[in-house]
Amino acid sequence: MSDPLRRMLSLHDFEPAARKRLPKPIYAYVSGAVEDGQSERANRDAYAEYEFRPKVLVDVSARSTRCTVLGREYAAPVGVAPMGISALSSYRGDVVLARAAFEAGVPCIMSGSSLIRLETVMDAAPGTWFQAYLPGDEAQIGALIDRVAAAGVDTLVLTVDTPVAANRENNVRAGFSTPLRPSLGLAWQGLTHPRWLAGTFLRTLARHGMPHFENNYATRGAPILSANVLRDFSDRGHLNWEHVAAIRRRWKGLMVLKGILHPDDARSARTLGMDAVIVSNHGGRQLDGSMSPLHALPAVLEAAGGMEVMLDSGVRRGTDVLKAMALGARCVFVGRPFNYAATVAGQRGVAHAIALIAEEVRRNMGLLGLVDLQELDAGFLRRARGGAT
Repeated sequence: MSDPLRRMLSLHDFEPAARKRLPKPIYAYVSGAVEDGQSERANRDAYAEYEFRPKVLVDVSARSTRCTVLGREYAAPVGVAPMGISALSSYRGDVVLARAAFEAGVPCIMSGSSLIRLETVMDAAPGTWFQAYLPGDEAQIGALIDRVAAAGVDTLVLTVDTPVAANRENNVRAGFSTPLRPSLGLAWQGLTHPRWLAGTFLRTLARHGMPHFENNYATRGAPILSANVLRDFSDRGHLNWEHVAAIRRRWKGLMVLKGILHPDDARSARTLGMDAVIVSNHGGRQLDGSMSPLHALPAVLEAAGGMEVMLDSGVRRGTDVLKAMALGARCVFVGRPFNYAATVAGQRGVAHAIALIAEEVRRNMGLLGLVDLQELDAGFLRRARGGAT
């Protein structure tokens, strides 16, 4: 059998291959946005609004993609974004993603909505960041934070753009829920996708038992397959800046807020002692019509006052990475394509995907006349619509 990775020439190539392998409900969960998909489309369109102004006759033979994020040096400015239930789209998905990033020398954020214990992932890939969805009361929050610290996590990421559940109609239409509800339709999807059924689901059951939500609380959560479709999350509508301040006092490591689009929120984060923020609209999966992170970046950066600013949502090419960094992002994170890569070829697939976009960054640095990413600024860009930056 030929190696499927030979046909994977860019991050875009992984999605159609993964779609063939995944049952429809699971593919819908990974690929889907929210409501009319306006934000997801805008995330991609934003990059086309900027053109490069390259410099020529620069000796770029010694160029390097290395970067420093939160005091740690990484091999490339592209990390793995947190993705929930990734162990359902690929065998041991959370470990696969984190281990591939660890070996490539790039950052990885593990999702709190994961089906593998945080401690297992940290053993496999030390230095992985952990993204927490805060539970419903202060006692549970404190217990979760203490567990994360005990696991050896040094960078805590709080996702703050999910106060209520998003209106993901595509999930309902495709028969996806969390936990999954057993049904004849779900069984048929498994039977008609035998590579996924044998290679991911049945393999997981045989070796590790029924997957559960493992990291929403300090204790184990609900199983992924259940007749009860009430998700093991408490409503987060009450969470506010006071909770963030309390966690900052309790948490001794680095702390990042993810899901920032408004400059006022960046100012609040800085005031409360955050080490960084991630400009993000959750990949277009929360509030439809929310502005693209690339457009939000300049104002957030100005409000951050020296606090590190990163970005995710919509990044698919090395040119996207460089445009975001030219506008001030310290690094970027990529989500869905790495999930698809894990579906196609496990850890090897993720390693290949990371290498593809990192090499795009390196190649395009040469074409821009860049030797070091620290030389990159807005002078290399022109706003294609609406005037120069």
